[in-house]
Amino acid sequence: MPVTKCPKKSEPLWKEWDQKTLKNGPRHKVYAVNGDYYVGEWKDNQKHGKGTQVWKKNGAIYEGDWKFGKRDGYGTLSFPDPETGKYKRVYCGWWTGGKKSGYGIQFFGPTEYYEGEWYANQRSGWGRMYYSNGDIYEGQWCSNKHEGEGMLRLKNGNRFEGYWERGMKNGPGRFFHLDHGQLFEGFWVDEVAKCGTIIDFGRDEAPEPTKYPIPQIKLEDPDSVLEEALAMFKKTEEEQ
Repeated sequence: MPVTKCPKKSEPLWKEWDQKTLKNGPRHKVYAVNGDYYVGEWKDNQKHGKGTQVWKKNGAIYEGDWKFGKRDGYGTLSFPDPETGKYKRVYCGWWTGGKKSGYGIQFFGPTEYYEGEWYANQRSGWGRMYYSNGDIYEGQWCSNKHEGEGMLRLKNGNRFEGYWERGMKNGPGRFFHLDHGQLFEGFWVDEVAKCGTIIDFGRDEAPEPTKYPIPQIKLEDPDSVLEEALAMFKKTEEEQ
């Protein structure tokens, strides 16, 4: 009985040529038409693995991990100093899909920087911010604003511990006026303390104590007065 053999189906030449043009593995400088260039690893014509990207327009440099053409993994973003020309790190941390996501440190100036969690290029989650005026915020963030529970320590040592919303003090909290030796505990609405109690706290050790101690409360039932005021402001918050 005769045996027939079917010839192997050949691929079109254009497919073979196209496959040969794909960039794979490590490469030397690959330039874009606008002058940007990339040095590093490729996979199927996309930046994938370890690599360095340089943008001609602003001089920015990214060094780190890539995944299918986007910054993904751990990497550092740097910009040239306009005065000295030397490169300064702006962000050092984790990326996902081309955006800062996960833990990272961002430098906003010589003495101002943030270290903590990111999501989609915004400070979100837990983080600590060092401001140029000497203040420090440590706590929860959402969309680049204080959101949730956090502590703000001012340059003079005074501090606020409590809740934040949209970057402002909102809800219960305590403000330690350590420079005057007092402690206020109450309820805030959009940065304004609406009601609460204030007591002497460390007055003897305060650098600038108040002239007189806080007098004794003469109300028959101060707790009920405070609870009524708190209930009113909480109800107003819920209705808004």
